[in-house]
Amino acid sequence: MTPSSHDSSDRASEKRRFLVLLVGSVGVVYGDIGTSPLYAFREALRPFSHDGVHHHEVVGLISLMIWTLTIIVTFKYVLFLLRADNDGEGGTLSLLALLMKKTGSFMPVLFFAGIMGAALFIGDAMITPALSVMSALEGLKLVTPAFDPYILPMAAVIMVALFLVQSKGTAAVSNYFGPITVVWFLAMAWGGLIHIGDDWSILEALNPYNALWFITHAGFAGLIVLGAVFLTVTGAEALYADLGHFGRKPIQTAWFVLVYPALALNYLGQGAFVLANPAAIENPFYLMYPEWALLPVVILATLATIIASQAVITGAFSLARQAVHLGFLPRLLVKFTSETNTGQIYVPAVNVLLFVGVIVLIFSFGDSESLATAYGISVTGAMVVTTVMAFQFLRSVWKWRAITAAAVLLPLLVIETIFLVANLVKVHDGGWVPVALAITIMTMMWTWTRGSRYLKDKTARNDIPLDTFIAAIERDSKHAPVSVPGTAVFLTSVPDRTPAVLLHNIKHNHVLHEQNVILTIWTQDKPYVPVRERVEITRLSKRFIRIDMTFGYMDEPNVTKALTLCRKAGFKFEIMQTSFYLGRRNLIGTPKIGLPRWQEKIYIALAGIGIDPSAYFKLPPNRVVELGEQVAI
Repeated sequence: MTPSSHDSSDRASEKRRFLVLLVGSVGVVYGDIGTSPLYAFREALRPFSHDGVHHHEVVGLISLMIWTLTIIVTFKYVLFLLRADNDGEGGTLSLLALLMKKTGSFMPVLFFAGIMGAALFIGDAMITPALSVMSALEGLKLVTPAFDPYILPMAAVIMVALFLVQSKGTAAVSNYFGPITVVWFLAMAWGGLIHIGDDWSILEALNPYNALWFITHAGFAGLIVLGAVFLTVTGAEALYADLGHFGRKPIQTAWFVLVYPALALNYLGQGAFVLANPAAIENPFYLMYPEWALLPVVILATLATIIASQAVITGAFSLARQAVHLGFLPRLLVKFTSETNTGQIYVPAVNVLLFVGVIVLIFSFGDSESLATAYGISVTGAMVVTTVMAFQFLRSVWKWRAITAAAVLLPLLVIETIFLVANLVKVHDGGWVPVALAITIMTMMWTWTRGSRYLKDKTARNDIPLDTFIAAIERDSKHAPVSVPGTAVFLTSVPDRTPAVLLHNIKHNHVLHEQNVILTIWTQDKPYVPVRERVEITRLSKRFIRIDMTFGYMDEPNVTKALTLCRKAGFKFEIMQTSFYLGRRNLIGTPKIGLPRWQEKIYIALAGIGIDPSAYFKLPPNRVVELGEQVAI
């Protein structure tokens, strides 16, 4: 093969890979925002429906929707935030990790902003499946009213199937996500195109003046409508969170080539259709399709909403994994469902939490109209948080002056804050649900972080310096413990202190192994750590060595696999002659000292749901020794 033909083959391969990523991003990244046309315009029209819709109201609403998509999604997320990555990873917690690393300090404002954004995303991951699937199935009522009593049971059955399949892995199913969603966007674009001609004046919505006019003339009803308008950008946070899976270029290309044009055409078509047929405000999305296409579109919409649900569920799994590695949550069981893609994970505890939340939302709200009122707060809240963190990003990472960063982001923050206030008006109509969810999850993360730091500081005060212990052992050979063959690995989070489990082993068993490893596992504020930087070995004495093992917050913390790297560095051991010693703490609440009583209870409960360290760090189960101790907090 000549060099030119080889280069041509590489280019063709690169193009195929880019196309695969582009189509995949349509399904995963834009699945959520692609379901918004099902309900956004319908909900925005509802406050005006009592006296009929007027031309300026429809044009103003459509203009507001299109320019909301343009300013918030195109400018903020697609063009700006996709560049605010942490070694290729995006999302609120990834941005928080990057800012903590760059500022060199643990800033309370950044911490609370980060966990607030994460908590709101979890709330979004509960509401999105319930709202989008119900919205899609409600189209069956237009096929025949006989379907009406079965909408909720069908939605529940779909949710049961969706959450059950998570444990099997979604790699095989996800291959179809992109193509199906591409067809969905094309169907939406077609539905809009065939109706724009119903009233060509709808093209006036492309002028941003009409959006401004609507805001300034709609009065209090306009504030309520703004909450529904913001439903057009639901899923934008998922766009940022999925940056690491597909890369910036495929996500940007998919937006400009397919997603944005399809959404704009569909909203313009819905607006023109309602202007020509005012009675269509009941459900403009489905009614604008020909009768013969209605059932296929309902089926396609249901598939699209299931895909959108899968996207936010996967995002919640990734977020929980990041939170665990960053120390915001206890160690949760994480199962990898793909041998080649580390992004394909399953977190059973999060899966159960989301499933229970979704089912409760479906049956407590009863229809998509009621649930839509609860949706906007979680989305707008998360976006405001991201904008605040983006300000610090511009200052700390890109080294912009504060006044320049404020000039760029303040207009955006004002717009998002107005939308947030508009959604907060609906707190009593169900908007309290995402607020309550966010407060609960934030409290859990804050309590775990605070409790873990307090417990670490408390135990460190009573620990013996490791160098003092080693010197004492080697100096007093007469009273030294009995030497036994093999290697003992003692896991500790404070490497310069003697692990409590080592002291307990000597106290109870009166033995010390020939080789003793003090192993500390670190998690960096970056997604991945190169294998060459995974382990660092320090010889402390003839019988003691220290190993520092480093993982990124997206790496699998497989200690057994990482230990094999030590052999190349000169540390010889046999895994079947190695014992791993872990300390198991039984936490006991103590009134009037330490944490407040209510936080003690939450911290102890969270510690109880954490998985065994041996499973989390992938230690060989038949080589693990656990020694317990009671610790008062």
